[in-house]
Amino acid sequence: MDVIRHGSSGDPNPLRRLSPDELRRRTSMKWRTYPDDVLPLWVAEMDVPLAEPVARAITDAVTLGDTGYPFGTGYAEALAEFAQKRWGWSGPAAERTAIVPDVMLGIVEALKVISDPGDPVVVNCPVYPPFYQFVEHMDRRIVEAPLGSDLRIDLAGLDDAFRAATAGGGRAAYLLCSPHNPTGTVHTHDELAAVAALADRYGVRVVVDEIHAPVVASGTAFVPYLSVPGAESGLSLMSASKAWNLAGLKAALAVAGPAAAGDLARIPEEVGHGPSHLGVIAHTAALRNGADWLDAVLAGLDANRRLLAGLLAEHLPDVRYRPAEGTYLAWLDCRPLGLGDDPAEVFLERGRVALSPGKTFGTGGAGHVRLNLATSPEMITEAVRRMTAAVT
Repeated sequence: MDVIRHGSSGDPNPLRRLSPDELRRRTSMKWRTYPDDVLPLWVAEMDVPLAEPVARAITDAVTLGDTGYPFGTGYAEALAEFAQKRWGWSGPAAERTAIVPDVMLGIVEALKVISDPGDPVVVNCPVYPPFYQFVEHMDRRIVEAPLGSDLRIDLAGLDDAFRAATAGGGRAAYLLCSPHNPTGTVHTHDELAAVAALADRYGVRVVVDEIHAPVVASGTAFVPYLSVPGAESGLSLMSASKAWNLAGLKAALAVAGPAAAGDLARIPEEVGHGPSHLGVIAHTAALRNGADWLDAVLAGLDANRRLLAGLLAEHLPDVRYRPAEGTYLAWLDCRPLGLGDDPAEVFLERGRVALSPGKTFGTGGAGHVRLNLATSPEMITEAVRRMTAAVT
């Protein structure tokens, strides 16, 4: 890989603090799946050092030998404090939360208590591929409600999907991604209230993946689904995992609306044994003491969105990109390049850039790629250079 200059270790932008050589010492999926000559901008890992309060909390725990089983409501209390400060929401009361191993396993447990094998689960495609994988593995049936051309929830299409899902009289669920992965759409209060009203009309239960909730662009407000009118029977899955790059420190919280507390209570007690105690410690420290670090990352992501838009406009003007309101992911429409359904394969083979193939995100994903913006500006610049070379 070419040598790329980076900011100093004291750079205020965490996305500029690690050199390529330092990153290549990592043994996680992002940096070990492909050969060293490939620039990996695919899976949702950030190229950042740990936030200092998180690193300190983990180190202190290890020093004490505090590596047993998780206990208590500290994580839930930290989430409640964070939600109040960031979103003005006092909804995640500790008594209506349950600790789960991670967001996707929490979604599985939530769907188990509100639906039966063979029941339909509505999703807004294109959407995070594990939605399909996990739902189908637990013997539920996917019903797609595609996003609109503006990449927002198409309420008319959702109405149609709810009608089809409930036509047989059985139970149906709606698995909502908020903010949406891969498009980065941040749903508004009015959109979510309309979703809640539709779900109530059809008797559809809503489970929402809010793992990217803290990661929004400047000037954008995240709205927790459970905070809108009519969402009282909803179930949310939240985690510090994405915002603080803690995927390897397993922990998440299932949060119930007031009318769903009984459903949460039916999640088996042993599920709470799955999270890592060190994960709970790390996530709690992030939510309580990691706000300044998060704000620095968010500022860096804002700059990276602008950078990518400018580079694409200059070098790959046929690629359609709309800087997202949330997540650290960029959804690129490469269909005008004429690279077929899987442009990611072309960029990998010809340009040595690894991106997530859009076709794995369901209907509407073919001809697209997902690019991970949580890296240095130099990495993004090099990626666009390589992508340009791959198609010229």
